[in-house]
Amino acid sequence: MSLVSKWFLGKLGRLHAVPLAGASSVQVELPPPDRSGGMPLMQALAQRHSERSFAAGALSQQQLSDLLWAADGINRPELLERTAPSAMNAQEIVIYVALQDGLYRYEPAKHVLALVAHADARRVTGLQDFVDNAPVDLVYVADHTRMLLIPEQQRTTWAAVCAGAIAQNVYLYCASAGLVTVVRGLFDEAALRSALVLSPSEKIVLTQTVGQPAR
Repeated sequence: MSLVSKWFLGKLGRLHAVPLAGASSVQVELPPPDRSGGMPLMQALAQRHSERSFAAGALSQQQLSDLLWAADGINRPELLERTAPSAMNAQEIVIYVALQDGLYRYEPAKHVLALVAHADARRVTGLQDFVDNAPVDLVYVADHTRMLLIPEQQRTTWAAVCAGAIAQNVYLYCASAGLVTVVRGLFDEAALRSALVLSPSEKIVLTQTVGQPAR
């Protein structure tokens, strides 16, 4: 669906996720992330770039596991601390994962995906046409109820910093794993908030698309 079509449907309040037939898994248990491989950091930085063309094929469960752990998984289990920094360790960013077979929320403590909606919400994660068919669209949402120790006037800024760190983690993982990605800020906020069933204290910060490179 084109940008203009999505923009027009959004103005009419008719841009929605697509309900799915059958059933989605209530919880997807991801395999343990593979933390032993990957290219050297400086090489990954040299190859980090944005790409807007994606193959339609789904990521493997291992790729999805590694991607989400790299993004904001727990790297110090004894402290439940993450691969991305957050102000006062608020860990305010929640990652939503839009897949062809359902809309999920990443739960780092258990390293699982929890079902949010039995729907294909990829097309509402952005106005660009490529988000409709790319295998993974990530949505970074700041839960301001987790930031009560941070002065209110600083919460938006620090949530954006945290989301930026997560997005860069995704870029570096993709460069290392031979995947491609692009971070995005162009989306219909009302349609996306509706699909994610967000509360007023939850704010969408960024979206990011991940997939195999188009051949």
